[in-house]
Amino acid sequence: MDFSGKQVVVTGGTGALGTAVVSKMLAGGATCIIPYVHEAEAQRFPNRGHAQVKLVAVSDLSDEAQVAKVYSGAKLWASIHIAGGFAAGKVAETDKAALMAQIDSNLVSCFLCCRAAVNAMLTSGGGRIVNVAARPALEWRSGAGMSAYAVAKTGVAALTVTLAEEVAKDGILVNAVAPSIMDTAANRKAMPKADFSAWPKVEEVAATIAFLASPENHVTRGAIVSVYGKS
Repeated sequence: MDFSGKQVVVTGGTGALGTAVVSKMLAGGATCIIPYVHEAEAQRFPNRGHAQVKLVAVSDLSDEAQVAKVYSGAKLWASIHIAGGFAAGKVAETDKAALMAQIDSNLVSCFLCCRAAVNAMLTSGGGRIVNVAARPALEWRSGAGMSAYAVAKTGVAALTVTLAEEVAKDGILVNAVAPSIMDTAANRKAMPKADFSAWPKVEEVAATIAFLASPENHVTRGAIVSVYGKS
C-alpha cells in the first residue's frame, strides 16, 4: 500500500498496536504525526528518530486545544485513532468519575480527533479515518464487568457509522476496527493462563487498519470490522 507523500496522524502511536500501525505507514512512505502523553513511551518508541516521524507532546486528547495542536497545519490524508484507556468494573462498582474517565479517553478523544481530521480533509479533497472500537462495541454481553469501557467503545462504533454517512460525498471514508483481546506483552502479563495463540497479533490488526486508511480502499465506509483472530 502506497502512502508516499501522505501525512497520517496516529493517536496512540507509541503503544503496542500504534507502533505496528506506524511501522506499516512508514514502510508505505507516509509521514506520521504522533501525539503522546507519556514521555517514557515516547523515549521507548522504536521509530523515534525516523525522518518521517513527528512526535507531538500533549496532555489530554479529550481537550480541544490539545487536539488542535496535533492537527494544526497538517495536509492530512489519514487519521487513525488508537488512543484510549481500559478499566474493568461492574456498574455497581463504577462511580461517575470512573465512567467519565472511560468516556473521555475513548469516545471524546476519538470524536474531537475525527472533527479535526474532517476539517483538515475538507480542504485537501478527502481522506481516510479509522477508529478503534472493541469487541464489546459489537457484542454487548461481552462487556459485562467492564461496562463503562463497553459504553465508550459502543459510542466510538456509533460515531464511526454516523460520521461515515456525513462525509462520504466529500471523499472521506470512515471505518473502524473492533479487536478482541490482542496479543501484547501487557495482556499476556495480565492473563498468564490464557491461550495466547488465539489472540490476534498487533501486526495483523495493523494490516487491516492500514488497508482501511489507504488509497487502495476506494469503497469501504461505515464498517466496524471485527478483528478477533481465533478468539
